Amino acid sequence: MEIGKKIKTLRLKKGLTQEELGERTDLSKGYISQLERDLSSPSMETFFVILEVLGCTPKQFFDEEEREQRVVYEEEVQTDFKDEEKGYEITWLVPESNEMEMEPIWLTLSEKGEFKEFEPSLSETFAYVLKGEVMITLGKRTYFAKAGESIYFHASDTHQISNVHKGFSELILVATESYL
Repeated sequence: MEIGKKIKTLRLKKGLTQEELGERTDLSKGYISQLERDLSSPSMETFFVILEVLGCTPKQFFDEEEREQRVVYEEEVQTDFKDEEKGYEITWLVPESNEMEMEPIWLTLSEKGEFKEFEPSLSETFAYVLKGEVMITLGKRTYFAKAGESIYFHASDTHQISNVHKGFSELILVATESYL
């Protein structure tokens, strides 16, 4: 079992950054990062403190669920995160997809909105622009895609998606599991 991956998944579900989890557990952001990448192992006491902050019991943490195949119905799709300052909203299209190999989201960017900047990773990203026009900054290169066009890239450089449309832009974005 990859304990770090599961800790990261729980942290993301809670909407916490590594820094916020660190502050709530009196641990450094760097140590949280090491734990999530399985580069370090927490003591039992530290592990229980992390689980408490993440709202998870040890039994829930270690239970292995059998994954079921299913259709996701409209009423199950919900907005899980909105950043008004940066001007974006994420709707997870498959509940708990951040625990799977692919994470499909519906990303809405307000005028001049920008999705958070991501560090390089092993992830691959695909997006289909439904409305508007977006700019993808990938390292030192910049690409543009408008409604009806798609984007595919390896996330091996720092990357960010920004809205360059007057009004809202919307896209379906699917990223593979990254090991940040």
